[in-house]
Amino acid sequence: MKKVGLLGCGNVGHIIAERCDGFVVTAVFDVDTRRAEEVANLCGARVYPDFDRFLESDADIIVEAASVAAVREYAQTILTKGKDIVILSVGALADEELRRGIEQLAAATDHRVYIPSGAIVGLDGLKTGEFANITRVVLRTTKNPASLGIATNERMLVFKGTAADCIREFPKNINVAVAIELASGVKAEVELWADPAAIRNIHELTYEGEFGEVTITVRNNPSPDNPATSYLAALSILTLLRNLDRPLQIGT
Repeated sequence: MKKVGLLGCGNVGHIIAERCDGFVVTAVFDVDTRRAEEVANLCGARVYPDFDRFLESDADIIVEAASVAAVREYAQTILTKGKDIVILSVGALADEELRRGIEQLAAATDHRVYIPSGAIVGLDGLKTGEFANITRVVLRTTKNPASLGIATNERMLVFKGTAADCIREFPKNINVAVAIELASGVKAEVELWADPAAIRNIHELTYEGEFGEVTITVRNNPSPDNPATSYLAALSILTLLRNLDRPLQIGT
């Protein structure tokens, strides 16, 4: 059974700690020690107030559920210390230099970097872009203005452009756009809408290639206690961890 270390003890960390299945959380770290203790109490894990000592724990794999900044600060150190890593804040990998560094280090240390499907579905299909010549990828995301830190009484377009530019402006809200680009190998056309009538986070994904055209609409319930995060994102990590050691793997 995989031993997991949680880097980040917010809402997603709580969900993972509460719903361990096929793995066990043995170590937790958060710059807010109080939050780390809350999560540890849910699963019987040990709290590490110091990051270096956290990496000396018996965890086989570290789950980053903190922030884009945390990926920048800690991801390469985690690999150097002999741990695999799951990166939820995949928006950090919009930085091509950082992504290349992480990939090269993972290869050099013979460790793995896992990117969960997060708040979207269809990444398996997008990965066929390696062979299927995907020509266009469009993502239109709609969220309640409160989750974006925006005040508006009407639906409005708050961003249109590339995933890399969008993640710089909204680092906690549009990780899915970067995951889509990594899966497809194609620069995505991204629109981010704020809609006061939206009670769910909505992702509308369309991509085209020599195989035809795919359109996916996902209407996610916000994660409990954190409207900026889709509940599906937390569930995708649980699924990834549970299936790591299963002899039968479904999907690419």
